[in-house]
Amino acid sequence: MASLPSNVHVSTHPCLLAKLSLLRSKATSAKEVRALVHEISLLVASEALASSVEVVDGPKDVTTLGFEYTTTQIASKSVCLVPILRSGLGMVDALQTLLPEPVPVHHLGLFREPTTLEPVEYYNNLPNHVGGPAGSGPGKLAIILDPVIATGGTCAAAIQTLREWGVKRIVVLSILAALPGAQKASGEWPEGVEIWCAGVDNELTHDGMLQPGLGDIGDRLFLTIGK
Repeated sequence: MASLPSNVHVSTHPCLLAKLSLLRSKATSAKEVRALVHEISLLVASEALASSVEVVDGPKDVTTLGFEYTTTQIASKSVCLVPILRSGLGMVDALQTLLPEPVPVHHLGLFREPTTLEPVEYYNNLPNHVGGPAGSGPGKLAIILDPVIATGGTCAAAIQTLREWGVKRIVVLSILAALPGAQKASGEWPEGVEIWCAGVDNELTHDGMLQPGLGDIGDRLFLTIGK
């Protein structure tokens, strides 16, 4: 495999690798697919957020034995989730489970035009502004949820949209990426983007599907195979 850019991180966690193998199989039921997407997302996010989010001291609290301690909190007000419709929705619950407090969820709808494989945006509900007034504290960390990065065009378009929106950093969480797609997406904004995934496949088919890949993960999640 050609070398990956330094801002692309591929997990070597043995449990992740085993779960990814199960997810690839066409024998895996729709119920199991949904569970595996959740579990893999949880593990990938655990690795990614360990180096991507900040902790701050919170107010004092008291243990059940009466000892006082200083609480630790995630700076969650500076974080938002951006699932790419449809399949990114399958990763949201895992992130909200991992984060200690709920964070805003903004949706982007993007699809690949079948002939050109270029991304087309059909839905965007990003608010008009990020955070408070200009200069008031740190900018937001946007976490893109995109289970499969194939050609990288859709992910790169999402990165560009969020950068124009005004975020300061982006973390892309993916289950599986194609090598050329990971290279394209990571190069869209190298200094501001980190991509984390459970695995990378070398090849794409002529119609932009990963090989061996996972199939159409959106169809598998939402039972729309053969639509």
